[in-house]
Amino acid sequence: METKKYMTIDGIPVEINGEKNILEVIRKAGISLPTFCYYSELSIYGACRMCMVENKRGSLDAACSTPPKEGMEIWTNTERLRKYRKMILELLLADHCRDCTTCGNSGKCRLQELAMRFNIEDVRFPNGAKTPRRDESSLCITRDHNRCILCGDCVRMCNEIQQVGAIDFARRGAKMTISTVFDIPISESCCVGCGQCAAVCPTGAIMVKNDCDKVWKALDEKDTRVSVQIAPAVRVALGKELGIGDGENAMGRIVAALRRMGFNEVFDTSTGADLTVLEESAEFIARLGEGEHRMPLFTSCCPAWVSYAEKNEPEVVENLSTCHSPMQMFASVIKEHHRHSSRKHVHVAVMPCTAKKGEAAREEFRGAGGPNVDYVITTQELIQMIKESGLVFSELEPEAVDMPFGTMSGAGVIFGVTGGVAEAVLRRIISNKSPAALQSIAFRGVRGSEGIKEAAVKYGEREIKIAVVSGLGNAREIIRRIKDGERYDFVEVMACPGGCVCGAGQPFVLREGRESRAHGLYSADRMSSIKRSEENPLMLSLYSGVLKGRVHDLLHVRYSAEREA
Repeated sequence: METKKYMTIDGIPVEINGEKNILEVIRKAGISLPTFCYYSELSIYGACRMCMVENKRGSLDAACSTPPKEGMEIWTNTERLRKYRKMILELLLADHCRDCTTCGNSGKCRLQELAMRFNIEDVRFPNGAKTPRRDESSLCITRDHNRCILCGDCVRMCNEIQQVGAIDFARRGAKMTISTVFDIPISESCCVGCGQCAAVCPTGAIMVKNDCDKVWKALDEKDTRVSVQIAPAVRVALGKELGIGDGENAMGRIVAALRRMGFNEVFDTSTGADLTVLEESAEFIARLGEGEHRMPLFTSCCPAWVSYAEKNEPEVVENLSTCHSPMQMFASVIKEHHRHSSRKHVHVAVMPCTAKKGEAAREEFRGAGGPNVDYVITTQELIQMIKESGLVFSELEPEAVDMPFGTMSGAGVIFGVTGGVAEAVLRRIISNKSPAALQSIAFRGVRGSEGIKEAAVKYGEREIKIAVVSGLGNAREIIRRIKDGERYDFVEVMACPGGCVCGAGQPFVLREGRESRAHGLYSADRMSSIKRSEENPLMLSLYSGVLKGRVHDLLHVRYSAEREA
């Protein structure tokens, strides 16, 4: 029988159970040790020094980089440590712009939070912050060097998890900064707009591009009809900041809030996802008949993944599905529906994703009357608009989306979680449509928060091999395997770890929050009376109505590896 190991934290014995550093043991003991640069999924950087602890010899150790040992004794809250942490905070604030009231990250800023926690009432050092140096060239994010505390979270996310390499440390000493290569604007770099750098930034140095004012302006125009679609992942991510539980399905309240704000039509992007399932499954079956040289089929729902493929893996671009993303498919249908209206029409999409802002601006998704999607706002921006409206979200009575596009399946809803697209396609193509078969798909390996998942199913006489990937570093790994000869028939790729539920436009959560949001979408699927996209009666009316003779024009696109970055 294995003997349990213990260390002592502030005089209390705490069991060591496989934790990789004493910071994790301390947090397990119910102590919130402050950090700026620690995320369990990123490498240990140890730059901020806020997590220092005192050992029994009187030395200071960084909790994030010190492994736990049997018999170790440490203290987390001595007078020396409190003075040390306050000094660090003062030094950071001395080199930081202090326009907190006008910073978009106010109330969510880790530096602001810790300054309040440690009662920083005055900074003894002169403020060295210069004039704001903003890079607003990207459609997806904005950067302000004067709000950066050099924690390195964005660099490690971009280089380790996403493996894009758009930003890194530059220069030395007091001149050190986070920069693109040669200090070029971020829009001219290899950035794909995934926004995960903004998701982990503890201050307001990297933020989601805010388009709320443009949407408010459209809503205030009396002669304009404004429609809006809401992505599946949004409904389970905004609750924590608006008075209900994180992971709770808030779709009905979101619809009610949007109507109160003045939107004329409110729709669910899950309807567009049903269209995507039908078109993508048909494309997949057609490719299967064309032979191995046409496989695998990569999904194209995620714009950051599409951009990554165009810029970094041009040889896989011809294997990208030609299907529009659900957002663009649905927007095409809605714009076509209003094409002959004499009233000006503006269409807005509420998305969990920063890269959707870039997708909306692509030339491929413009019709004769302009872009299919006029404005994209993220979940964070929607939360801001709800708060600005003065609506008490938790007290709103849930409402249903509008007709004639108000029907969707559970398969469309689960698009918001990694593995959801693959599962929805499998529901469409397998011949056994029984409830038992539906259950079996869920346990074939497509569900779960792992970065790479694999599944195999029978299709006729053939075994179809599927890979489900989230995080662009994992996408690179799958592509390497394919180049090395491993066979896959269908590959789902989502740029954000965990899928859209953890998109950079969502309020940030760690792994536990990821799982609660996924559970919320799967619960919505279970409560849906329509489980498969082909069972949605609206699909038949769309194909015989607005889409008749125009399926390819409205729902498909051909991506090119030669596209300008």
